[in-house]
Amino acid sequence: MKGASAGVSVIFLWGSMLAAQATDIRYPVSEIPEDLKTNVNAVVRENQMVYTIHSKSKANLRIRYAVTILNGKGRSFASLTLSYDRLSKIPIFSAIVYDADGKVIRKSKLSEIIDQAASDGFSLYSDNRLKTVDMKQSDYPFTVEFTYEIEYKYLYGIPGLVIANEQSAVQHATYQLIFPSDLTPRYRVQNWSADPVREKMKDSESITWTFENIRPMVFEPHGPLKEELVPRIMAAPSSFEYDGYVGDMSSWKEFGKWYSLLNKNRDALPDQLKLKVKELTTGLSSTEEKAKALYYYLQSKTRYVSIQLGIGGLQPFPATTVDELGYGDCKALSNYMVAMLKEAGIKGYYTTIMAGEDEMDVIRDFPSHQSNHVIVAVPNGKDTMWMECTSQTKAFGYMGRFTGGRTALMITDEGGKLVRTPDYTVEQNRQFRTAELNIEATGNAKAKVKTTYAGTQTENGGLDEIQDSKYEDQKKWVQSNTDIPSFNITSFAIAGNKNRIPTTVVKISLDLNRYASVSGKRLFVTPNLMNRNTYIPEKVPDRKTEVVRRYGYIDIDTI
Repeated sequence: MKGASAGVSVIFLWGSMLAAQATDIRYPVSEIPEDLKTNVNAVVRENQMVYTIHSKSKANLRIRYAVTILNGKGRSFASLTLSYDRLSKIPIFSAIVYDADGKVIRKSKLSEIIDQAASDGFSLYSDNRLKTVDMKQSDYPFTVEFTYEIEYKYLYGIPGLVIANEQSAVQHATYQLIFPSDLTPRYRVQNWSADPVREKMKDSESITWTFENIRPMVFEPHGPLKEELVPRIMAAPSSFEYDGYVGDMSSWKEFGKWYSLLNKNRDALPDQLKLKVKELTTGLSSTEEKAKALYYYLQSKTRYVSIQLGIGGLQPFPATTVDELGYGDCKALSNYMVAMLKEAGIKGYYTTIMAGEDEMDVIRDFPSHQSNHVIVAVPNGKDTMWMECTSQTKAFGYMGRFTGGRTALMITDEGGKLVRTPDYTVEQNRQFRTAELNIEATGNAKAKVKTTYAGTQTENGGLDEIQDSKYEDQKKWVQSNTDIPSFNITSFAIAGNKNRIPTTVVKISLDLNRYASVSGKRLFVTPNLMNRNTYIPEKVPDRKTEVVRRYGYIDIDTI
């Protein structure tokens, strides 16, 4: 730590904790304002976060977090899991439980803190580890106070603070950044107007926000993403260092240069693959034809495996490693694709993106780490071709719901450049269905149904992933995605077209038992055979937020 005054803040924090613990009376439930206890399951009594920057390659986070759990629905607040890796460690981690009167009833033991390898269920390799402590009690209310410190051997992402959410009220919270003057972090406050307190000391400075008596948020259905609505503080460094790689993220351009440094000299290909690239592209005249040939070769040769190793899971394996193993994560497969394109004389760009249908888009005016995935972009005149390199089924040039319609950071020779992936229009995302029914006098029926899916609708139920699969897998899809109460499949066929706006045609022949209700000489039928929507949105008086549909679509049914 450079600044002695920075140390004073930390000593005060931990000193006050020790003094308070000596009395064994803390956080009596009677001290919670009544309006904070209304319609909540837990109240955060104290959330003190102190993040200290020591240098470009050293920082630490100290937290004291106390939460009163009012009933069984809030019991998840009584456990805490922290992650670390070879570039971080957790020297302090403890917990204390207080009863409703604020008396200590339990303290965590070293043996109760579980330390284990991180397993997310899909990563093949990971050097992340987890420390977990569980302090759940059977008698409510009770309060749990967690105290911990994380030491980082790097400066990269700075933990932020979500000021309010929908799960709990907050009685008191502070968020403090301590830093040398030459490493002043950037920050962004979202959906809140509180001004911080700034202090200058001998060798360091600090910025502190304080919050009191914050009610939980209420989110309206079908509105913007919760991440866009919550009040929060985000912070990021400008100059930083991660495992020896020095960078600057004060602009997207400079941040992109750091990614280029991570990827440098990792695009070499073995001679055998160079010959294969030449074989695949010889005789093809256009850039698109060549890129498409290499993309489908990638799909046939490799498979996706999540790997969380190295520099925070940010640096790809060399292309030679992917070629040898036949698998890689999104970073490695994208780097491999860029390397093959380069061999074919095509300029492809490694591009980071925040993927996922329910993920917040990049905040363009706050350069920082805002990605969880990597794709490949190939500018081609006025057009740009996109490649999702982790999929063995996705059409060339198609991004879909996972990465379509959002901002990405393209890593160019000049640095990072914000770009936009394709948006898919209502007209492109269509589902056209025609059904012919022959109804017998008994009410039974035979049906022939043809459905053409296009755009993002080809992803319905994972259709795009099974259209080239085995017969049994396709049959399971038809059975689970045919929305009719009682039916028998007599035959079916699935065929796809892998254009940039993909289409898939599903044809089904069905026997329908008791499709029509018989009453004397009359038959009663439900005209819409397979695409009924009975959902009625909740009525919200005096709505405050817009209704948001992230992907528009068209359904047309002809019976």
